[in-house]
Order: sequence, then structure tokens, then C-alpha cells
Amino acid sequence: MKISNAEKQRLSTRYGEWAVVTGATSGIGLELAERLAEAGLNLVLNARRKEVLEQISVRLQSKYGVKTLVVATDLSEPAGVELLIEATRELNVGLLVASAGFGTSGYFIESDLPTEINMLRVNCEAVLHLTHHFSQVFKKRKRSGIILMSSIVAFQGVPYSAHYAATKAYIQSLAEALAYELKAHNIDVLAPSPGPVDGGFAARANMKMSAAMKPSDIGVPILKALGRQSSVVPGALSKLLVYSLRTVPRWAKVRIMTLVMRGMTAHRL
Repeated sequence: MKISNAEKQRLSTRYGEWAVVTGATSGIGLELAERLAEAGLNLVLNARRKEVLEQISVRLQSKYGVKTLVVATDLSEPAGVELLIEATRELNVGLLVASAGFGTSGYFIESDLPTEINMLRVNCEAVLHLTHHFSQVFKKRKRSGIILMSSIVAFQGVPYSAHYAATKAYIQSLAEALAYELKAHNIDVLAPSPGPVDGGFAARANMKMSAAMKPSDIGVPILKALGRQSSVVPGALSKLLVYSLRTVPRWAKVRIMTLVMRGMTAHRL
């Protein structure tokens, strides 16, 4: 999906000069990094795999003429979060895209606790730390933005992906509240809630998805919503899944999501 020239100008003016993108090596994070580079923003690219980040960095610089800074860290470690913050202190950062995260699936009682704790640190603790830091930085600017990646699983309990859904409920709630609180400081906060997306998530979560959107289907809708809405459900499949459940009681949503997740995790149950 293409981004218009007018939208490129809006993003560059409101959120430049630099954007920090976590989870930038694949999926939604990579797509948003690409679209922001297309809009002319310089990028701090963060993920664990330095070699992949460097390849992406070279490509974006060559294709769009932007500056990039590679910061390869593990956000499950406090030291990794601090390293990312330190790397950005001298940069004019106007946008944080907190896209790093992963999921797990299967019976919670049979899950590996260290993996679940690691997911909690990446999906929630690191996001909390980065959001707190950059909200203080952004308070001194005229305009800035924060994108916190939620999910369609954030709106009810999801059996067979119980803890992952809980981490996204945390992000959704945090973003909704901060969108109100930080508005007084001209900080735009957006919580995108996509459905299944290609990009390595399913493999790491050990799920099998029969239908998934492409990252290119949802990157532009997310950026178009930034500064205009506090939440967005990007992509036709996401809208179908969320809006069809809008009037369903919460207990019924849980049962419906049980069926959905059972189909994705049947090979494990």
C-alpha cells in the first residue's frame, strides 16, 4: 500500500527528525520503518539480530536517502533497554514505534515459565520503560508521537494464548490512558490492533495461521491514524474479526476466541 505525498509531509513535519523503531527486522516493525523512511524520517533501528539490522539499514539509506542508526539489543534485558535509550540521547527523536514483541501458545499450565517471563519483559516491561523515557523527552517538543502495538486479542481473554493476550491487554489499556494524559503535551499516542500478520510471529508462537494479512496491508493505515485517532484496527481481516464481535458479551467473546485459537494450535493440543 502506497503512502501519499501529503501524508509523507505530515509525518516528516510532525514526527521528524528521527524515529525509533523496535522489532525492526520483520513484520509490522520492518514495514513501519520502511514507510517512515519513505516519508523522510531518519531511523534508529532496534532488534536483536545485528547483521539483519545492518542489511536493512544499508537498504533504507540507499533507497530513501535517510540516516539510520543500528542498535542491536535484547529488550528482555534492562541493560538492553538502557543501551537503546543511551544511543538516542543526542538525537532529535520525535516518534517511538514500540513494535518488538512475541507470542506463545498452548496450555498455560504446560508453558515454559522462563519463556513467559521473557515475553512479559519484552511485550510490557520494555514498552513501559521506553514509553516513560520518551514521553519525558517528547514533553519538550512541539509535536511528537508514540505507537504502542496492541492486537485484536487485547479485548478479551484468549484461551491457548492466555498470557500473550494478557500482555496485549496491558498495552491497549496503557495506550488508551496515555492518549488522554499526553494530549496536553502534544504527544500523539496510537494503539494499532491488528489481527494475524505474516512476518515470523506464528512460527515463534508455534501457531498455524490459515489466513494472515501482509505487513504491507497495514503499515500505511497505522501511520495515517497516528495523530488522528487513539486506536485503529488496520486491515480488512482485523476489522472483520473485531467489529463482528463488538456487540457480543465478553464471556461469549472468550468462547469464540477459544474456537479461533484451537484451530491455530490444534497441532499442540
